[in-house]
Amino acid sequence: MSVCNGSRGTPSSFILLGIPGLEAVYHWLSIPLSSMYIVTLLGNCTLLYTIATEPSLHRPMYVFLCMLALIDLVLSTSTLPKMLCILWSRAGEIDFNSCLVQMFFIHSFSIMESTVLVAMAFDRYVAICNPLRYDSILTNPLLAKIGAVVVVRGSAFITPIVILASRLPYCKTHLIGHTYCEHMAVVKLACSSIVANIVYGLVVALLVVGVDLLFITLSYCMIARAVLALPSKDARHKAFSTCAAHVAVILVSYTPALFTILTHRFGHHVMPHVHILLANFYLLFPPMLNPIVYGVKTKEIRDCVIHMLLRRKHLS
Repeated sequence: MSVCNGSRGTPSSFILLGIPGLEAVYHWLSIPLSSMYIVTLLGNCTLLYTIATEPSLHRPMYVFLCMLALIDLVLSTSTLPKMLCILWSRAGEIDFNSCLVQMFFIHSFSIMESTVLVAMAFDRYVAICNPLRYDSILTNPLLAKIGAVVVVRGSAFITPIVILASRLPYCKTHLIGHTYCEHMAVVKLACSSIVANIVYGLVVALLVVGVDLLFITLSYCMIARAVLALPSKDARHKAFSTCAAHVAVILVSYTPALFTILTHRFGHHVMPHVHILLANFYLLFPPMLNPIVYGVKTKEIRDCVIHMLLRRKHLS
């Protein structure tokens, strides 16, 4: 069990309780969650393999898609295995440092995913509004810089959160009413002021979601204006169809994120298990759906996957 180290009240471990109030249906909940994890692994690994092995897909749009798939794999793997241990065997104990590491991965990679979605919106803007300059703008050095910005931005925003959480004294309880080490769920256990954690966390959430959605909206406003100016109906349809998958992924990613932020900050009368289910939905649903959406909506990927499956069937 948890033991405090000295006067700082630093616990050796926390106990993740899972979803308080739904203990009776843990085994039933584990079925869709484990299925989601399997689909997430298969979908994103298939996407990565297809893009890596198909030379025709070695283009900026698919590089960003690989970044998204890798981020989704990290997000799912940093949360779901432990979550399933809680649901299957109530094995909720997690080392204090491991909890902080999980907190860092969850929140930093969520920001990285949002940043990649902005980069993908920029990619679509260049492809539709400046198609002749596409290759000269989205060069390999620029892609490498964007990749670095994705990693640095996510890490820079979340590192202070983890440091602030690590310095708090925890002497109330070591029981976390959650399925993973979510920032606010952890710091609420502290026995000193957490105003700095609350303010900084809210500022980061508003900056990331607000600024990223603003850039994405501006990109698509300019895309819409350029597409509507095209004389041909077929050309307009083709241009819009190239953005369909990205728009679907944006809706899948940001809708649960906004619900989670709003209910966590302002939904004080919402039942705790609803908060936790929304938080899980926000983390687990997009990584499962993203490869499916791109596989269905993007003809190049769909054709490559079908060709790969048919070739393996023929060889067998």
